[in-house]
Amino acid sequence: MTSTVVAAERMPTTRRYLMCPPRFFAVEYSINPWMDPSRPMDRDLAEQQWTKLHDTYVDLGHKVETIEPQPGLPDMVFAANSATVVDGRVLGANFRAPQRAAEADHYRRWFIENGYHNVVMPTRINEAEGDFAWTGKFLLAGTGFRTDPGAHAEAQEVLGVPVVSLQLVDPRYYHLDTALFVLNEDEPNIAYYPAAFSKGSQKVLSRLFPQAVIATAEDADCFGLNAVSDGRNVILPTEATALAKQLESRGYEPIFVEISELKKSGGGPKCCTMEIRG
Repeated sequence: MTSTVVAAERMPTTRRYLMCPPRFFAVEYSINPWMDPSRPMDRDLAEQQWTKLHDTYVDLGHKVETIEPQPGLPDMVFAANSATVVDGRVLGANFRAPQRAAEADHYRRWFIENGYHNVVMPTRINEAEGDFAWTGKFLLAGTGFRTDPGAHAEAQEVLGVPVVSLQLVDPRYYHLDTALFVLNEDEPNIAYYPAAFSKGSQKVLSRLFPQAVIATAEDADCFGLNAVSDGRNVILPTEATALAKQLESRGYEPIFVEISELKKSGGGPKCCTMEIRG
């Protein structure tokens, strides 16, 4: 018997995001398959694309705060990699690549200066929302290329939420947020690209989310899964057209943004967007 997913009326919820302007953005080294320092990059265009993403959130009624970028940290624009926040508890980051290590303390100080006293810095390699996705009930946690498996247990202890570990197997999708995103948290559902995960993790996701949106290889390749949803509006790259059609059929409202320059460093809308919950 074939199941049919009926489009529901989706209700957005107001979100609070932290972003970092790409003032010093550049591709100066290679720490993922998308990065090629010899490839031309237009920083002015990157700033325009980031500004459009920022303004899209504001236009949707979300609160967007910014952290001051720092020279010598070209990837600091990817705010999602620097903390995971659930119910006001903040778990910072501990980057695998030495080129990004200093970013973690700048974000830690931002939280302290903005009134967050329950801030814990991890002892294990942990690249925050790059590999952690809060579903509203439990935390999906990726490993395989960046975040250590031991960081999953640490996140459970610090954040006080159940954690489901997932194994990434394709180096192009080196972070969980390149292969999966949460569509809504009221009745948790996701969109994901199965081939980015091990066979066992595919079975886990299928069991947990039988109504998930399954992305095509083309959607995954254009960073379509590095998307941000507020429960109705879904911000995703302009090339993710097949994914957008699936989302529309489920009652979501796709909103396209250009990420051509950000993608040259292996990032997209979600990479630039840390969500602050509580």
